[in-house]
Amino acid sequence: MSLQHTTGVPRGRRLRGGLALAAVGALALSGLALGTTTSAARTAPTAPTTTDAGAGALAEPVDEQAARFGRTATYPVHLNVPEGVDPLDETVAEISAVSEDGETLVYTDAAGRRIGFLDISDPSAPEGLGTLDLSELGDAEDEPTSVAVVGDHVLVVVNTSPSYTAPSGRVDVVDLESRELVASHDLGGQPDSIAVSPSGEYAAIAMENERDEDALPDGAGDDADEGDLPQAPAGFVQVLELDGAPATWTPDPLLLPAEDLAGMDTPEDPEPEYVDINADDELVVSLQENNGLVVVDLPTRELTSAFSAGNVVLEGVDTTDDGVFNTVDTIDVPREPDAVHWVGEGLVATANEGDWKGGSRGWTVFEAATGEVVWDAGTSFEDLVLSVGSFNDGRADNKGAEPEGLTYAEYDGVPYAFVGSERSNLVAVYDMTDPTEPALTQVLPTTNGPEGLLPIPSRDLLVVSSEVDESDVGVRASVALFELGTDGVVWPDVVSVPAPGEDRPIGWGALGALSGDQHDPKGLWSASDSAYSPARIYHLDVSSTPAVLDDVIEVTEDGEPVALDVEGIAERTQGGFWLASEGKTGPENALVRTDADGAVVETVSLPTDVAAGLGKWGLEGVAVRGSGSAETVYVALQRPLSGETTARIGRYDVTGSTWTWFGYPLETTSTAGDWIGLSEITVVDKDTVAVIERDKLMGPAAAVKRVYTVDLPAGSADAVTPVTKTLAVDLLPAMTARNGWTQEKLEGLGITTRGRVYAVTDNDGVDDATGETQLFALGRVSSVFAADVATDTTLKVKGKSRRAGQAFRVVVVVKPGPQGGRVVLEVDGKKAASTRVDGRTTPMRVRIKGSGRHTLVATYTGDGFAAGSTSKAVKVRVTRK
Repeated sequence: MSLQHTTGVPRGRRLRGGLALAAVGALALSGLALGTTTSAARTAPTAPTTTDAGAGALAEPVDEQAARFGRTATYPVHLNVPEGVDPLDETVAEISAVSEDGETLVYTDAAGRRIGFLDISDPSAPEGLGTLDLSELGDAEDEPTSVAVVGDHVLVVVNTSPSYTAPSGRVDVVDLESRELVASHDLGGQPDSIAVSPSGEYAAIAMENERDEDALPDGAGDDADEGDLPQAPAGFVQVLELDGAPATWTPDPLLLPAEDLAGMDTPEDPEPEYVDINADDELVVSLQENNGLVVVDLPTRELTSAFSAGNVVLEGVDTTDDGVFNTVDTIDVPREPDAVHWVGEGLVATANEGDWKGGSRGWTVFEAATGEVVWDAGTSFEDLVLSVGSFNDGRADNKGAEPEGLTYAEYDGVPYAFVGSERSNLVAVYDMTDPTEPALTQVLPTTNGPEGLLPIPSRDLLVVSSEVDESDVGVRASVALFELGTDGVVWPDVVSVPAPGEDRPIGWGALGALSGDQHDPKGLWSASDSAYSPARIYHLDVSSTPAVLDDVIEVTEDGEPVALDVEGIAERTQGGFWLASEGKTGPENALVRTDADGAVVETVSLPTDVAAGLGKWGLEGVAVRGSGSAETVYVALQRPLSGETTARIGRYDVTGSTWTWFGYPLETTSTAGDWIGLSEITVVDKDTVAVIERDKLMGPAAAVKRVYTVDLPAGSADAVTPVTKTLAVDLLPAMTARNGWTQEKLEGLGITTRGRVYAVTDNDGVDDATGETQLFALGRVSSVFAADVATDTTLKVKGKSRRAGQAFRVVVVVKPGPQGGRVVLEVDGKKAASTRVDGRTTPMRVRIKGSGRHTLVATYTGDGFAAGSTSKAVKVRVTRK
């Protein structure tokens, strides 16, 4: 094998201009790129319309040494189903509660019509404690909507409604230890959420009596829309005083009269959604479809405040489901809050998920007594989702990131708010020391549909329960645990900042390829596949953690943006890129060469016989070595051609326009529906490439996520030459060590010009995936591919005798001739000389003062691209002068 590393000439333009590090310092969170955070103008309580006047402002820096929440475990709740239940059946974790000692978690599983129990005494290893089927408490069709724990009892809120027009429900009180029914109380309607006061004296339940989205409103005319309000019966709130034995608790209906809800959408049909109670026994209720909030003094049952959540005007949001990052639209929508929580003295915060008329893609802090807006997220929440690569474009035309869950708690004297994005699968954490100016501190990745956010401050824990379960695509509902100030996994791995001349974070996702930046030793190029359009090339600065995505190049053809399914990228030493574009059919696969600005200058089709044998799995990686007449391109085909049993690696001679093919042996799988294939290729040295081989499984089922090296012989143009692979890195342990949902698509592998190796996962554009991008720093080439870049060091000394103090010449030969690193010469175990290496032969001069026999050893220390090695000892005799 030959070691060779070249650096290229400058490409056509320098796009970044030093933006990355400057932006990191200005934006906060150890490099986390934040979007717009705005303080809303103070507005009248009945008509709070805010304009995102602060668009483009940068968030204030936060303390980089502040404690962070680290993910310690993710527990798939299908592992906790009763015996006899098909583990592929839908099972979810929607809302959770915890025992007073913080060690037993209870969650609702509406899909399975049960509640589940977990032992979380060890936050790194939650254990399933089984479930309680609601058929044991009532009827098999009963559905839990919420849950709370009071002392030794679990309060299970149950929807028993036979129809929208005949809503019904109850609250069951279950002994936490024995799981036996202690009491059951009829609620007189369809319940949603429950909250227990900090004092333990009250429980409040939102009786939504939800609308039928397919029904006409009461008394509707011909021009009415299905799903509109009002739809009788009206919702209300049930209050329970938790005094005495559970059997004596009596629900007390708290009505919400229309005359008290003036200024709301449809006051005669309140539709309560979410409830929270503060230390002063004040209840706040969100009326989502009515876009309003109500505050009640529980001891007196007096309604003390009711106000509209108002509208918000947002400039620069993406409202089109088209796979394009186009934050250019302006919307004016009602907030329609879902979760609500007290966040300070007299202040409440809402997660503005939206419903039938609105959704402001953010969250808001209100003065509870007046409805005055004291802070609004503006576009900052949506910008945050863009920045961490989790923007779900499929929801762009329907409420965007949809902040749905929100909670608040104090940890070690620091108050935090947690806001969950239902569609982008993350939770944003804010320092609420000043609740009128929330400060983003970090972002937590979750599985799909984070619904329940449960702080456990006594144990420094946060629990996130997710309600989306899709066994057909391998994404399962889960309960995730995060611990403050531990060695748990902190995310994100990549964040974007605004491109030069822009003020919004670069939208990105689906990073399925990596290549070293030929001009920047700490830079990588990446690209997104067909999840987004047009094709885009991204630049990553990996000198910090997280890595910073600081620039984007759109691929164009004839001056127009072009859609390509880019699965591989390689920067050419003379400027520009080679792209591997996978086609929907074999003939549509092609190598695409662009200039430095992303303009297509050449398209190279695969040989006809190869293209004919490809199905929908084609080109998955590209790498390049050499330049000019010596330029050689390597490609990886993901699956075997029709009729073949091995995948193919291709070598394309650019000057001769000729192909040589090699047969790569794939691992096998016995899992139904699974397959194994290649996902990336990169050059290690003159005759060695590294590839990613992976299965299509994720979560606990994931099995094959590996990097192999392959030595490529000369080969033949007339045959497919079989090759042997050598395992370099099994990445599965590192992926599972993230304590989350093990990602399916390990797809990018790249080497920087200083010899650092990185791998990245493709988040599939948050489509049938969690959307979590993971970037792995694997180490130096010399360690990751040590066997492939091994060296051999020989020390040559002419003659065996020297006089003391006389300088004499030695020669160190390091094969196969590295271009960097040092040679250290030792005499009797002590350093005597050192010099840099530039090629195979390195002459040195040395003096030895003492007479007698001495031992000389030369060591090549290695560099990023070559492993170190040590020569055999050479004995020399030194005589007196």
